[in-house]
Amino acid sequence: MLGDGEADGEWRDCHVAGYFRHMVQTVTKVGVLLYDDCLASEALGLVDVLAVANRVAAFTGHPAPFRPTIHAARPGVVCAANGVEVRARRIDHTIDLLVVPGFDLSPEQDIERRLPKLSAEVALLRRSAARGIPTASICGGAFLLGAAGLLDGRRATTAWLFADELARRHPSSSIDPRALLVEDGPITTTGAFSASLDLAMHLVRVHAGESIARTTSNITLTRLGRSSQSPFVDDTLRQRVRQAFSTGVRRHLLDHLDQPYDLTALALAHHTSTRTLLRRFRAETGQTPLDFLQGARVARARHLLETTNLSVAEIARSVGYEDTSSFRRLFSGVVSMTPSHYRRTFVG
Repeated sequence: MLGDGEADGEWRDCHVAGYFRHMVQTVTKVGVLLYDDCLASEALGLVDVLAVANRVAAFTGHPAPFRPTIHAARPGVVCAANGVEVRARRIDHTIDLLVVPGFDLSPEQDIERRLPKLSAEVALLRRSAARGIPTASICGGAFLLGAAGLLDGRRATTAWLFADELARRHPSSSIDPRALLVEDGPITTTGAFSASLDLAMHLVRVHAGESIARTTSNITLTRLGRSSQSPFVDDTLRQRVRQAFSTGVRRHLLDHLDQPYDLTALALAHHTSTRTLLRRFRAETGQTPLDFLQGARVARARHLLETTNLSVAEIARSVGYEDTSSFRRLFSGVVSMTPSHYRRTFVG
């Protein structure tokens, strides 16, 4: 039979072991997914706030509530937006939450060209969700969640400037352009840029408690309880971004100038119906996509007639016409002279 001292020691050892098991179990492992051209500040800002929360917890005698880590679909150095390089590890499937930051966007809202380059990240998100790992997005990171099918049938938000585009791409989702943070089951989405800090403070409040959240907020000058993007919404700018739809369609047509016109394929590439594509394109440009394409083809043909020795048949093929007679009719209808006459007139 153990003596009192031995019994006390055994109880103490068991108690300490149990305490540390509890501590490990209560640590929230937050993984942040980096990828080329992502906004590093959205990812690292969240990581830094969680690190401050850990310091606050330690100062008040509590175990660290978070273990943040940086991951990538392809481990190694990730080149984030503006040339910022960050080293990231392979995804850890034991994490409790995977956070996806947004990416840099041009004024033309070049999402069409950006998303296909992120297929590895989208596939990773699908696998992670299939394992039951909750996912959160910051700003435009919601577009990756959408591409992975994680927004289907859910409420969500994103940067107010691009909320209309997210809603257009995912009609089964309910997109709130004014909400700052939306939780729907295992999926959390947030608004623009600085919403990364709101997500971080939300995590601190949920996983570390109100007291640590309040102290962390005071130290980092981060406001607790923001709930809306409404004070920042600029409807004039939103309207300009909406008009960027036709810019993407025009760019697509110019990139495929030598290919047959296929309205169904064009609508599919822009995640919309043919009827909606025609309506939106006409509303923004006053013409149909085919009108624009034919004008662009004639413009390219005129340039080739002036600057090359290509035959009319070769030029016709280079702008998408196997039937030279059809090309000649189009050209003559726009320019009021045949291609050969145009070359003689302007080249001599």
